[in-house]
Amino acid sequence: MRAIVIGGGISGLATAGLLARDGHDVTVLEARPATGGRAGSWEHGGFRFDTGPSWYLMPEVFEHWFRLMGTTAGDELDLVRLTPAFRAHFEPPGAAPLDVVSGRESATAMFERIETGAGPRLSSYLDSARDAYDLAVNRFLYDTYETTKGLRDPALLRRLPRLLPLLTRSLAAHVDRRFTDRRLRQILGYPAVFLGSSPYRAPSLYHLMSHLDLADGVLYPMGGFTTVIAAVERLAAAAGAKVETGAPVERILTRDGSARGVRLRDGRELDADLVVSTADLHHTETALLGDGERTYPEAWWRRRSPSPGALLLMLGVEGPLPQLAHHNLLFTRDWKANFDAIFGRRPRVPHPASIYVCRPSATDPTAAPAGHENLFVLVPVPADPGIGSGGDLAVEAAADRVIAQIAAWCGAPDLPERVVVRRTVAPGDFATGLNAWRGNALGLEHTLRQSAFFRPGNASRKVRGLMYAGASTLPGIGLPMCLISAELVLKRLRGDRSPGPLPEPGEA
Repeated sequence: MRAIVIGGGISGLATAGLLARDGHDVTVLEARPATGGRAGSWEHGGFRFDTGPSWYLMPEVFEHWFRLMGTTAGDELDLVRLTPAFRAHFEPPGAAPLDVVSGRESATAMFERIETGAGPRLSSYLDSARDAYDLAVNRFLYDTYETTKGLRDPALLRRLPRLLPLLTRSLAAHVDRRFTDRRLRQILGYPAVFLGSSPYRAPSLYHLMSHLDLADGVLYPMGGFTTVIAAVERLAAAAGAKVETGAPVERILTRDGSARGVRLRDGRELDADLVVSTADLHHTETALLGDGERTYPEAWWRRRSPSPGALLLMLGVEGPLPQLAHHNLLFTRDWKANFDAIFGRRPRVPHPASIYVCRPSATDPTAAPAGHENLFVLVPVPADPGIGSGGDLAVEAAADRVIAQIAAWCGAPDLPERVVVRRTVAPGDFATGLNAWRGNALGLEHTLRQSAFFRPGNASRKVRGLMYAGASTLPGIGLPMCLISAELVLKRLRGDRSPGPLPEPGEA
């Protein structure tokens, strides 16, 4: 079968690899000059920046994909464990930060030290998180939902009394019932942002994320996340997939209700028996297909919510910054107001903001020249291209405020004067550079009605031979989810409707 994959991000490259290894003739078409998509890379002045994902979580999902390709993560990547997993900084400035070290014993000891009785409660919380995580991996994430067989499994139905409250209660409410200290609540609530949501909007089933950072641990691929993309692309090419960059697709071509190929912006038409679009789903549906071919027309999107947008700063800094760990989270005191600014009725760029700061040079000497530091800063903002793009006066003014906030909160008052390389990216850049719906940074927000079988599926209901993968389709946001979405494409083609992952080579 001839297959065309639109988009050379991790979901497109992973899909191409699995299809090529399964014997299909695969071509990947990437609009931009380089592969990677949101997980891109930028180099300037001796600094190398990951421009998107920077947390290596769910390592078993990566391992599973690599094993499907006949190798292992250990053979393809140089992974190191981060200690601490992250450092949390709190408002007001000068408040002592907390180093969060992965592992049940370390995490429960820290919680107990801060709030009497919180240690045993965290242990119980992590038991529940592990149970929810195992349930998600074995029952929900790898299910194409072509049938309801997996959902009707008696073993799952017996768990409904415990499961339903986790679906109907917010993560914030779930956490607040168990812990009183604001800092502990924020440490348990922030993973909702990884899901493109807020702890006040995401269902509490997603407390499973705390199993990943507090119990399981956080890894980092030496050389940055560009090495992950390079490994996936390398394996796809070795399996026979062809990758063409600088090749924007203008239209998905159909005949008699079936996909027959694509037309590129340069006028070329390429034939195919299967088209898999890993481009932004809104762009695919509303720009690459005609009116009668859309499973998710514009009216559908008006009832949906995107993840937040992002103000990104890539900063090359002269001199050391020991005040920062590899991963850092800055939490505002009035956290609910911060999220209301992003998701509320009157959206605005929050200030002060809750901020994520990655300092990869703490671990990886290739990230910055000797005697310098590399900072990647992410500020969740409303999904609104009207906020502007990097270089706009309002965006740069917001970036100045963010740098000043980091300097004040993290005890580095001279940080602004030490910045020698600076680049900003804002929602306008996501809209124009990645065709991201409403300039969002991650994909469709993970609310209850946009998760699991409520999320867009991996196959068009209007065009035969058209399938989807990526952060706005099943199963969701993040690099591991994108790898799973690639596997869902292969499962559909094989007619595999099981709820779990595909068997790995050599498994019975």
